[in-house]
Amino acid sequence: MNDQAQIVTRFAPSPTGYLHIGGARTALFNWLYARGRGGKFLLRIEDTDRARSTAEATSAILKGLEWLGLDWDDEPLSQFARKERHAEVAREMLAAGAAYKCFSTTEEIAAWREAHPREPFKSPWRDATELPDTPFAIRLKAPRSGETVIEDAVQGQVRVANDQLDDMVLLRSDGTPTYMLAVVVDDHDMGVTHVIRGDDHLTNTARQIQIYDAMGWPRPVFAHIPLIHGEDGKKLSKRHGAVGLHEFAALGYPAAAMRNYLARLGWSHGDDELFDDAQAREWFDLSGIGRAPARLDFKKLEHVSGHHIGLMDDAALLAALELYLSETDGQPLSATQKQRLVPALPALKEKARTLPQLLDQARFALVERPVDVDEKAAKNLDTVSRGMLKSLTAAVQHASWTRDELEQAAKQVAEENGVGLGKLAGPLRAALAGRTATPSVFDMMTALGREESLARLQDQTELAG
Repeated sequence: MNDQAQIVTRFAPSPTGYLHIGGARTALFNWLYARGRGGKFLLRIEDTDRARSTAEATSAILKGLEWLGLDWDDEPLSQFARKERHAEVAREMLAAGAAYKCFSTTEEIAAWREAHPREPFKSPWRDATELPDTPFAIRLKAPRSGETVIEDAVQGQVRVANDQLDDMVLLRSDGTPTYMLAVVVDDHDMGVTHVIRGDDHLTNTARQIQIYDAMGWPRPVFAHIPLIHGEDGKKLSKRHGAVGLHEFAALGYPAAAMRNYLARLGWSHGDDELFDDAQAREWFDLSGIGRAPARLDFKKLEHVSGHHIGLMDDAALLAALELYLSETDGQPLSATQKQRLVPALPALKEKARTLPQLLDQARFALVERPVDVDEKAAKNLDTVSRGMLKSLTAAVQHASWTRDELEQAAKQVAEENGVGLGKLAGPLRAALAGRTATPSVFDMMTALGREESLARLQDQTELAG
């Protein structure tokens, strides 16, 4: 392959369900490799399984890729729509002597395999000269001796003895192409230079290479990446919790954090754990992919997520929160809620590791008066504490409403009542947020503003009698 040719990668999901986290990582690796080299990232929907392929699954996959922030070039290709092209190539191979007509029935093949359980099927029609006028499949005339060698960019050199491979069917007797043929034809016609996919496809690659060679087509670079396992080291499944990309989105991990985390899942660049998209595109290379299965680690994901939430500017974070709420059928934010929330974001994002954690801490900015005080917080509100809140209300009535001045006023009120600031903070939390676990009371007051804060304090001091 010409090293100067434009890099072209592809992601080729089957639309039979949601986008699995492993598929999302495969897409990301292909996207990073192409985008980091000025290449093209293409999308192909492998919808030849007509019984299981659905438009809903295709839509979910595209939506998942868009959420993850992976843009693709050109229109997504439907593999099923290209079945005539696949059949045409099979007929070309037949005409060139690289394939042959096989008239063996399903029953005859089954009987042969029962009699030769340890051997690949050998069709009696491979070298036949007299052919019947009955339906036939087209089979590849694969080499019977020697080896098919895969020069894999991740797995290294993989050798497969040709006598262990059968003459695979290219075109079924009903005229429909097989998956093996379709993949090769599509990758060739799309100009794919690098096939980056899960190592569960490695056994298919030797067979697909034989089609490339039979057609005289250049082989792409193959890179088979290890699968993702759960924290227990076993193949990822539902028992491990979230496995679909949509589930991670619903758990409130921002897309930027997922890109960072998934990039590091099986690939490394030195000891770098936290990085942005530009760094990932610059650094990503096939040589950095390990051969061992990667393990999903939710604690590490939370750490990465918290890092990215902390880096997001207010506008991006607000947009991420609104997207999260819309995707999880949450109540959309009102203009008033946004007005209170934005000033609180700098303090809130320091500790939040997920978007729902941030929203939980932001509850004080989202609730309306009168604030509903929960049972635990209510214990901090008695006649004495409400009296202190009344004093604080008077003290800050004409304050400049800076964090420092509010804190100074609160310290003075606490001192006048012979208590520490903590004794005032409890009732203040209850009045402002209705809870005991909140951000700093002074961060809440500055975010809420003078009018709303005083109104909430007033609601409680009126109960002091």
